[in-house]
Amino acid sequence: MSAGEVLERLEVAYREDAVSARGREGVELYYESTGAGPVVLTLNNFFMTTPTWRVFTDELSVGHRVVSYDLCGHGRSSHPEKYPTWDEHVEDVVGLLDSLGIDKAYLLSTSISTVLARDVALKHPDRVKGIVLAGPALGPRGMRRHRLVQRAWLLTLEQHGMAALYAHLYPEVFGAEMIEELGTPGFLGLRESFLALSTKEDLVNGLKLALTGETSAELLARIQAPTFVVIGDDDVLLSPSGARELAEKFPNGRYEIMPGAGHLPFLDDAAGFQALVAKFIDEVETSA
Repeated sequence: MSAGEVLERLEVAYREDAVSARGREGVELYYESTGAGPVVLTLNNFFMTTPTWRVFTDELSVGHRVVSYDLCGHGRSSHPEKYPTWDEHVEDVVGLLDSLGIDKAYLLSTSISTVLARDVALKHPDRVKGIVLAGPALGPRGMRRHRLVQRAWLLTLEQHGMAALYAHLYPEVFGAEMIEELGTPGFLGLRESFLALSTKEDLVNGLKLALTGETSAELLARIQAPTFVVIGDDDVLLSPSGARELAEKFPNGRYEIMPGAGHLPFLDDAAGFQALVAKFIDEVETSA
């Protein structure tokens, strides 16, 4: 599937017949579940909501049960007066799994939600079968640059608004090949989707939380779950050598570099990304 085809199929509309599940006490989480088989739970970065995962998991849902949900404080999930901490987001994951009767799941995380996947695996290892870190916002080095980028995004958002933030994000998140392929129509089309996904308040809350995440690489050595690092070779935040070093920090880590892809590699090659995730899960299931 080309980047243009992904753009055409990208969805932002919610399903009106969907129901919510309980996270922590008093928190209701909008979720969608498709397919059957080993459970894959997608973890949104702060710029994504549940509908956007459909085009990036449609092939994965053949042979797997894909569950996607809106983080508390985002989308159609509860918006408490006080925005959740990282620990509270972790407990929402466990509460969601409990509500759906799911014992263990593979965590499919992206960008800043890789921090959430790490924390779930550290605090609740019995609930995690494996972890996919796509375009991770953690690593053995370079975290100062991550924080500088996140602060710049937050400053742009607070001072200039959502459209300006999108213009700031676009060349840093998307790969050069995808930007060339999409051209101006693609830039404008994705901007429309971006503006429809979130509110300024939700993004400000998320970016502020992102600046508080623990960055120590030493935590990774405590994660026993099989871990799969996937980055694009055009990711401006983590180099291919950085991905290798990151994977080596995990007791059971591996990595893959997707040619021509940017910070969110599934955007550039949705089918290729899903095939890699399915292969990883199959290897873990086979060796279990």
